[in-house]
Amino acid sequence: MKRILLFVLTNVAVVAVLGIVASLLGVNRYLTSNGLNLGALLGYALVMGFGGAIISLLISKPMAKWSSGVQVIDQPRNQDEAWIVETVRKFADKAGIGMPEVGIFEGDPNAFATGAFKNSALVAVSTGLLESMTHEEIEAVIGHEVAHIANGDMVTMTLIQGVMNTFVVFLSRVIGYAVDSFLRKNDSENTGPGIGYMITTVVLDILLGFVAAIIVAWFSRQREFRADAGAAQLMGRKQPMINALARLGGVHTAELPKSMAAMGIAGGIGQLFSTHPPIEERIARLQQG
Repeated sequence: MKRILLFVLTNVAVVAVLGIVASLLGVNRYLTSNGLNLGALLGYALVMGFGGAIISLLISKPMAKWSSGVQVIDQPRNQDEAWIVETVRKFADKAGIGMPEVGIFEGDPNAFATGAFKNSALVAVSTGLLESMTHEEIEAVIGHEVAHIANGDMVTMTLIQGVMNTFVVFLSRVIGYAVDSFLRKNDSENTGPGIGYMITTVVLDILLGFVAAIIVAWFSRQREFRADAGAAQLMGRKQPMINALARLGGVHTAELPKSMAAMGIAGGIGQLFSTHPPIEERIARLQQG
């Protein structure tokens, strides 16, 4: 319930802020008495498309901590926590990035990395992961998350999402305007957008949004293959990552909050919309590489 409420409130706040920014920049006035101002519409689409993606990226780390109940390890309280922190530090040094924050959250086996910048990210592992895997397998999972950070995957996925958002906003309104103009071509009092524009825009926002989600998910799956290979490289061999994936494939994996799902170790449901490839495919790619 907390995650759903958080997601709704965050999106309402982001849309409100972007609406204010668009008004201040004057790019929300793309429908004029002379027709559709494509330049203004493109500016509006860029603000709404990239603005939402960038804001989500900038707040990803604090939101992840709050929504997942991550307990950041400031001072290790026991030997296990000290080992986790040192493992992250070892891989971060080897990958050439700043030391991420390290945290633990309650839940089934999973892990994620998030954050807007390579040198101030967060790596979090679940209690279920720590309880169900060997140290070597946990190291591989941590290596996978550090590889995500080193590869700049958070920023890459944000840019891809921003491009897709921009196309959705722009195309839905251009097509909506064209449909509305066709439906009202004999209307002598055609002074503004009609019901055809509104309905078409809403429908296309939804339909094109699904297409955009499929494209973003495809890119995410390619980043997962690369992070698996990165973990193998950080460890110096493939087998620990293969073992970790095989173990994950045989257990119930935790559902990650939407804001970091693409950076988690475990896969999603549905081939087209899944942010992760099937476990068997990931293992096969590692074995072949």
